[in-house]
Amino acid sequence: MVDPNMKDFYGRLDRIQRVHAAGGGFEAQGTLGMFHYNSLRRKRRRATWIMPVLLVCLTVLLIKAAVLATIGRDFYDDRIAMLKQGSTIDQAGAYVLEAGEATVWVSEVIRGAIP
Repeated sequence: MVDPNMKDFYGRLDRIQRVHAAGGGFEAQGTLGMFHYNSLRRKRRRATWIMPVLLVCLTVLLIKAAVLATIGRDFYDDRIAMLKQGSTIDQAGAYVLEAGEATVWVSEVIRGAIP
């Protein structure tokens, strides 16, 4: 004779095994279980785009400063003026490559470091 409760029992066992296979479990009260660590992981993912954007901006600044330190301010400004007279893409490049205060300061630091 088949016990009707066995179907529920095996269903619960199947659910528990699926939870365990997914990395979960049953946590005792007051312990630091998976819920605690998963909640920490979600907080770190909020601003994952900030560091790559900062890295790209810093790289562009360093490249501009290195070129400015290498070829000099007058020649660099002449090249930017030539770019401003070009197509729309050239004008956008001139806007990005234009030497600002930070670029000039970093180029002076680079020029002072190189004998």
